[in-house]
Amino acid sequence: MKLTLPATEQRVRQLGVVLFDPKGLLERLSQLGDRRGRRGKRYELAPLLLFVIFAKLSGEDEPSGIADWLSSRAREFIQALHLDWSRTPHHSTLRRILAFVVEPEELDRVVAEHLASLSGVGTSRLIAIDGKTVRGTISEANPRGEHLLAAYLPREGVVLGQVAVASKENEIVEAPKLLAQLDLRDKVVMGDAMQTQRKLSKQVKQASGDFVWLTKENQPTVLREIEELFELQTPTVLGGLVPNDFVRYQESDKGHGRRERRRITVSSELKGYTKWPYLEQVFRLERWRTDSKAGKSQTEVVYGLTSLSPKAASAKDLFGFVRDYWGIENGLHHRRDVTFHEDRTRQTRGHAGHVMASLNNLVIGLLRHLGFTNLARARRVSDSLFNQTAYLAIERMLT
Repeated sequence: MKLTLPATEQRVRQLGVVLFDPKGLLERLSQLGDRRGRRGKRYELAPLLLFVIFAKLSGEDEPSGIADWLSSRAREFIQALHLDWSRTPHHSTLRRILAFVVEPEELDRVVAEHLASLSGVGTSRLIAIDGKTVRGTISEANPRGEHLLAAYLPREGVVLGQVAVASKENEIVEAPKLLAQLDLRDKVVMGDAMQTQRKLSKQVKQASGDFVWLTKENQPTVLREIEELFELQTPTVLGGLVPNDFVRYQESDKGHGRRERRRITVSSELKGYTKWPYLEQVFRLERWRTDSKAGKSQTEVVYGLTSLSPKAASAKDLFGFVRDYWGIENGLHHRRDVTFHEDRTRQTRGHAGHVMASLNNLVIGLLRHLGFTNLARARRVSDSLFNQTAYLAIERMLT
């Protein structure tokens, strides 16, 4: 049976929402393994996860809220997918399935594959690597909580891959495994000091990519060489300074009583001198912030290195890479914490925290791909769509 309601269709268009391809997503979710026995499968895994994604698209994050949201639309959803369900699951059943039935590694793979299949995804050049502890998973039994390392496209808001690590320190071990899953050809991989490793640098270059690393005390030799290059001004016998190849680029902005100026200085003089593999350029990035309301000023200096030559990346290009890399904090981590309430949602059983984080990655990627930047508003729009016509919204997307 297929419903046709022109007025509702028009309202859907007015909302500016062209929802993603749930049929394709349902097919991908059907690839997930299900460890339950035949008698324990009251709710098929793939459609249940699809419904959870609908609920998360519409602003629900707690399992209890998701269960209530589904229950209020149970008849329409069950009919649309022709399911042999008498009702949608109770929140306790949902919690159990998320914690002990879904394999998080498989879900990460499915999420990455689906997002990568979306039209236009993967056209940007920078891949940011960064980790996040899901604080809602911290418990007495697991005081460190679940720590996840993600590969993220800052310009597109899409997670290309994610792996669980035992702790932040273990990012060094897991980062090569994460990058091995990705096509790095013509990409620029950027990470913080934890990823600034010789082995990882070789892996990226051998995969036909390039790297930009931020350098700190965990690599003391190369850090000292970069610091000395930019800080020591060598005088000549005539009283001048030894010429250098420094190239600078800077930007400044102001607003809300704050001023910020950022300047990057780039050099290729350490190429062939330092022993870092494939090194072409090093840089110093300085940031000056002034808060006129608070009467406070702050200065920050960071150093980095890259395999990109001056011809391949100018000072302005490197400045842009660093700026976009820092965007992972607001573009992914902050959204998962603030908009999707990831840290305050208690998920201490099984793999529930990892699974919910993976679903958050998916929903963020879907909404960003639709062109939304304000994801809180996007979720309200989505909920409005489902509230007006749950049956039509589901059926029209699956037929």
